Amino acid sequence: MKSEPPNVGCYASKQSPLDLRKLKVRPLAERRSLTAVEDVLVDPDSAVPFCPAPVAALIRQCAEAIRAAQQRGAGVILMYGAHLLRNGAAPILERMMRDGWITHLATNGAGSIHDWEYAWLGRSTESVKENVATGTFGAWDETGRNIQLALMVGALNGEGYGRALGRFIMEDGVMLPKPEELASMLKSEPAHPLSAARAELLHAIQAHGLRGGRHEVQHRWKHASICGAAFRHNVPLTVHPGIGYDIITCHPMFNGAVVGRAAELDFRLLCGSVERLDGGVVLSVGSAIMAPQVFEKSLSCVNNLRLQAGRTIVQGHSIFVVDLQDGGNWDWSKGEPPKTNPAYYLRFCKSFSRMGGEMRYAQCDNVAFVHNLSRHLEKKA
Repeated sequence: MKSEPPNVGCYASKQSPLDLRKLKVRPLAERRSLTAVEDVLVDPDSAVPFCPAPVAALIRQCAEAIRAAQQRGAGVILMYGAHLLRNGAAPILERMMRDGWITHLATNGAGSIHDWEYAWLGRSTESVKENVATGTFGAWDETGRNIQLALMVGALNGEGYGRALGRFIMEDGVMLPKPEELASMLKSEPAHPLSAARAELLHAIQAHGLRGGRHEVQHRWKHASICGAAFRHNVPLTVHPGIGYDIITCHPMFNGAVVGRAAELDFRLLCGSVERLDGGVVLSVGSAIMAPQVFEKSLSCVNNLRLQAGRTIVQGHSIFVVDLQDGGNWDWSKGEPPKTNPAYYLRFCKSFSRMGGEMRYAQCDNVAFVHNLSRHLEKKA
């Protein structure tokens, strides 16, 4: 039987996929980056921003809940969007990890991408409007190439997205296996659990002219990386990306299977942390989509397994949601609004209000919230 050429199959009669291997990418240093490390990083010891009385009171409640969770050995999960990193919170979160106030961090694909760019280039962020029009948005060689390499090698070590990238940053690169070694392992162990990961790395090495051995990538701004800090303090950090959401999709080396494998492991790792959440705390800071969507599935998985084992579902946890929006002018302590109220459609509030624990919402700048929170925790540590 004659095999069909790539990109035909079931799409042939209607629409064939584009061959993204032909994408042209440019050096990241050529991009006009809109933010720089030296302009955004916040010193944890600097004066904390003012917060209105209602927000300040909620921050104190959050600090007490985290302190109580730490004392009982319960989890404290921080789920954050990319703006928390871009607004310079990395040094604050590093100190909170160092002092044991955070037991798990979770971010989206953008959070990991800006993280790597800050660590390597010291700059990040681009004009979407300008660069989409020129076909350059996201098409930056080093970003897509190095994140992909970190994930491919991380897969061989049983590491998910967050830990693999954190290691790549802190160890300034990876060791690539020799192509003949990968080919030999595939031939001798075709049914090995890592065979797919080995094949994908072998293909990337051959298709993109890579060589086995040390792949050195110096990260001169490690202090600006949350992923790097989490790796150094051995705190789980998981990344929950979306194919087509993140700019690494705009690179010839992009492989959805690689990203999917890393993200699948990270989701299971998050579930493991949710298992420790009884009496713990969940913080969702500036994540309107990823945090509520991923948390509700992880909590459902944990409850599913607990009920099968005759155990109670996760309970006693506190949820603090922080965003710049006004929460729909709804008092979420009363539960969710009716469907006729526009506030019902604020996913980042509605989903968390359904997750069993008491949910409190704060309309606040994300860095102002975590900076004040960190200060409160330090005062009574």
